[in-house]
Amino acid sequence: MNIPQRRIRSTNQPQTLHHDAIREGRAAVMPGHWERHDPFLSMMNDHFKPGAFGPHPHRGFETITYVINGDLAHEDSKGGSGILHAGDVQWMTAGEGVIHNESPVHDSGVHVLQLWLNLPAEHKLTPFRYQDLRSGSVPRFQTAEGANVKVFAGEAGGVSGAAQTFSPVTFLEISLPAGAAFSHRLNADDNGFLYVLSGEGRFGAEQSVGKQDDTLWLEHIAGSASDITIAADSDLKVLLLAGQPLREAVAAYGPFVMNTREQLAEAFAAYQSGAFGQIT
Repeated sequence: MNIPQRRIRSTNQPQTLHHDAIREGRAAVMPGHWERHDPFLSMMNDHFKPGAFGPHPHRGFETITYVINGDLAHEDSKGGSGILHAGDVQWMTAGEGVIHNESPVHDSGVHVLQLWLNLPAEHKLTPFRYQDLRSGSVPRFQTAEGANVKVFAGEAGGVSGAAQTFSPVTFLEISLPAGAAFSHRLNADDNGFLYVLSGEGRFGAEQSVGKQDDTLWLEHIAGSASDITIAADSDLKVLLLAGQPLREAVAAYGPFVMNTREQLAEAFAAYQSGAFGQIT
């Protein structure tokens, strides 16, 4: 069977959207390109210190927070709280609505990626849920070439991921020693990207070069399964995110992502009425 090899269709570095004494926020996936990035809404590369954020609401989507460095405390209006450490992922389903807060444990701050993942229309108002995926307990495998792969969501190497998802989504952390290669089979119609955490490598059928902080968008292949190949020129750590496009209308404003303007108005009204609760 001849499996198509995916190419890299575009590459970008994060764009600074916020910069002050306590926060540098850079968009690795720029919001607003809903159809192009579907089902992904945005991804921020954030360095921040205590005080950068306060309690804030969400409805209609999921936040996926990957801690690069530091310790991150979180709490919410549903009674949840905890601390995330480097390599941990928190998969938060805002669903019907929540007030949430996150703050570095230490004054030195924290470095995270936060991805916003859209929810299908039928699950926009699903009950709130946390999935704290601890680095040390996430399913993983190692290849003969020395690739170490953590499977946060989806399936790879015969290993099923830790996260429960509302639509087909793959989230892998791939670590490669210099000179090694790794290939992953993507589902037909998957949209997605690679994000380089450290090192440098070559990606896809045309061996496009990627370096630290690059977002490399995958060519879209609708009709059949396909492979994406990664070759490490130096020790390399990269995230792979892929998912089935929802192909639904997006109405977004601030912390709410719905399908219509009327639903946005309902979200604001619910929040202002206190329906999301309070952080105590």
